[in-house]
Amino acid sequence: MKASNILIACSSLWLIVSFWNRHEILADINFMPQIAAEPLQQRTKKTVFSVTWEDVEYRVEPQYEYDLYGMIVSYRHHDGNSRMHLQSNDHLNMLDVCVVWGENATGDHLRKLDYWNGIFTCNVKTRDNDAWAAFDMHKLSNNHLLSDDEFIRDQVMNIQIGDQIRVRGWLASYGSEGGGKRGTSTVRTDTGNGACETIFVDRFEIVEAASGGWRQSMYGSLFVLVLSSFFYFRRPFRPYAGAP
Repeated sequence: MKASNILIACSSLWLIVSFWNRHEILADINFMPQIAAEPLQQRTKKTVFSVTWEDVEYRVEPQYEYDLYGMIVSYRHHDGNSRMHLQSNDHLNMLDVCVVWGENATGDHLRKLDYWNGIFTCNVKTRDNDAWAAFDMHKLSNNHLLSDDEFIRDQVMNIQIGDQIRVRGWLASYGSEGGGKRGTSTVRTDTGNGACETIFVDRFEIVEAASGGWRQSMYGSLFVLVLSSFFYFRRPFRPYAGAP
């Protein structure tokens, strides 16, 4: 078998495995000091304002100034032209991001739990009883992030599992004419429907980017696959010489 064939086969398998594990959170993490802090929240003087996105005007009603540091454990980008967002005429909600902080982020149980986002929810589960007992549901939040700022919307497209972020803005209700109205949680202790924080984002920052070995491996395997495929198809054609 030609060397290029072997490289293509091995790099393809390598790419599949690394892609599957790309969201795995490393055991050795450089935590920012602020990850220990609770989100800061205070009454705001910001008055009701309107923004327009995708030709839809939204009325935003700020309630609190909000400043959140957290580690991303799950997220879901939203397409305003599909499913429930389309039905409610909601193009402003760019994504949901689920974060943890405090001992939930720095404790030994972080990697023993599984996190995933539904359309508007963040879910967590584990089969490890000790990890579940150590997990504090009050140090996890699912955040509906809103913005009409192109730069901020571009920033959030780059997030990855394990990133440590800072989000500043306003806990707010919002809605549009002909669409529904969404409120916001104003405490971290509620659960169920309506327990998510709705944040109109003023500033978004990836303070400490994740550096997953699997993710780097994925890019490396993709490079090898592309390179080996290039040389494979550049080989001169050799007709098969069969027996007479």
